[in-house]
Amino acid sequence: MGLLAQENVRCSCRYDRECNPGSCDAARVGCPKEPKLKLSYTYDGGMSLKRLNWQVLLGASFLVLSALFYFLHYLIFRDSHHIFIYLFGDIAFVFVEVLLVTLIIHRVLEQREKRARLEKLYMVIGAFYSEVGSRLLEILSELDSEAEDLQQELVAEGRSTEQELRRVTQWLRGHDYTVEAGKVDWEGVRMFLLGKRDFLLRLLENPNLLEHESFTDVLWAVFHLAEELRAREDLQSLPDEDQQHLCNDIRRAYVQMASQWLEYMEHMKRSYPYLFSLALRTNPFNRSASPVVRGQ
Repeated sequence: MGLLAQENVRCSCRYDRECNPGSCDAARVGCPKEPKLKLSYTYDGGMSLKRLNWQVLLGASFLVLSALFYFLHYLIFRDSHHIFIYLFGDIAFVFVEVLLVTLIIHRVLEQREKRARLEKLYMVIGAFYSEVGSRLLEILSELDSEAEDLQQELVAEGRSTEQELRRVTQWLRGHDYTVEAGKVDWEGVRMFLLGKRDFLLRLLENPNLLEHESFTDVLWAVFHLAEELRAREDLQSLPDEDQQHLCNDIRRAYVQMASQWLEYMEHMKRSYPYLFSLALRTNPFNRSASPVVRGQ
């Protein structure tokens, strides 16, 4: 009985590998029969295949209907010459239609969609300069000794908004973007960038950035600068070579942010004058800039 009970325990577990249906009474012990292996084949893209079959069926149906109506036309008018004239004429026009649709109309629609996507992307660029870019440009311009000449000129001449933008544009396009390592507050720059690190990461996750390579380069340059400063524990005793390396990273971010800022300002001026007014009143290259509107 003990041996039988032990065998029952072993054979009662359904589909147990230790169960041997040939060595025990299936009716007495409850040992399951060996399951039959069923081979099933699944094809990747099964839904695509069904959709393709549906399209083939629809196309064949249209061809049959076309042939049927041509046949009815022949039965009624008995004029095969007329049928073939218009048939070849329609086939010849297909190539012109393909040219119009694919190379002209499709290109126009594609350009409109791209402009719409870029319009949305400028909202992201505006958020970047509002949260990070404008303040960082202000910090970096203070490290630029040549920027003092621009500051004095803007303050002394009291230019209007459009004249100020025109002057800043001319200055930036011919500027060398020299950063002096001795003026850099490394710890201050690191604390500022690390405080915005999560914001930068969220921007990099935006798939729309693929449409704007120059702004993507700006984000990578700023994020790389933040990572370089984050990787160093002591910024107070850096060797000259390392300071020069960091200055090169700062210059890269400085150049790309300034160039992108000009493009962003031109877009604001063209599409959103009220946003352009505020952005220029808080011009990061003008240390005396103020958001308060004053009389001329």
